[in-house]
Amino acid sequence: MQQVSQQQIDAWNEEFSTASPQELLKFFMGKFGERLALSSSLGAEDQVLADMMVKIDPEVRIFTLDTGRLFPETYQLIARTEDHYHIKMEVFFPSADSVEAMVREDGVNLFYKSLELRKKCCHVRKLEPLARAFKTLDAWVCGLRREQSVTRQQVQAVEWDGGNGLLKINPLVSWTEADVWDYVKKEGVPYNVLHDKGYPSIGCQPCTRAVAPGQDVRSGRWWWENPEQKECGLHVS
Repeated sequence: MQQVSQQQIDAWNEEFSTASPQELLKFFMGKFGERLALSSSLGAEDQVLADMMVKIDPEVRIFTLDTGRLFPETYQLIARTEDHYHIKMEVFFPSADSVEAMVREDGVNLFYKSLELRKKCCHVRKLEPLARAFKTLDAWVCGLRREQSVTRQQVQAVEWDGGNGLLKINPLVSWTEADVWDYVKKEGVPYNVLHDKGYPSIGCQPCTRAVAPGQDVRSGRWWWENPEQKECGLHVS
């Protein structure tokens, strides 16, 4: 996709500054059609977005990444989501050859050894399959919120993803955690049962743990690292 000018992005952010997430989604879904998709991590935010988008267009594209290290409850949620909305999610997997080479060289749990190796694992299991998913897109939707972490406080509703050459839409950017769960409960959105067991943010099983009440929502992700490092590379500006 040809890069969208910052002037146009600023104009969209101004135009939709008081719009609802549904209004933002309806506009960009209409603009990009099949060249737009929700990239779902199956977290509560992405489940809210799936609900909104399917209600706007039942044929909307929704994809997720199966890293091979997900919780059983996450796989169960994929099936429940498909059944609930009568959809088929697109599931992208890492290259078997790349995973085998990485594990052979660095071990099955390399991510605990260093930040560099953790990012290598994220690259092989997440970023490479994500790049394949992006080949058919001009815009992608995700559930980032400014409140989630220190690495996300400058996120805008509409951004240019220079690393992937796509427009990035963040409809829930100004929502609070309470806003998300109010919507989930009100609309009966299927969600990961681990959320009820102290897991506010859920990624791969070896890299996610429960957190105590009141702790930062992403403190259970890569808990052995500094908060400023807690991104896998999907959302680096």
